Amino acid sequence: MNLDKSKKRIAKKVKMGFKGYPQVEFSYFGETEEKATKVVVTFTFEEGAEPQEQSFTSQDDVREDEVIQSALVKIMERTDAKSVLEVAGTALI
Repeated sequence: MNLDKSKKRIAKKVKMGFKGYPQVEFSYFGETEEKATKVVVTFTFEEGAEPQEQSFTSQDDVREDEVIQSALVKIMERTDAKSVLEVAGTALI
């Protein structure tokens, strides 16, 4: 899947807001606010359930990495996430 398509699909789901569980949340981390080198994906199956985490890292910005963005879309699809949340900005490592 190309980068623009992946980013648009993620943005569309994020824009819908919280719609219930299962829920996927994306948090970006980096050494500077402009370059996120790590994304942590948190999956919560139901309210009160223990969240599961997976992370992806890159030398470049993960938001501009086609493989990582495609993987995030696949995670959304395979988990059948009703809600997709994205933490605003990039947290500093």
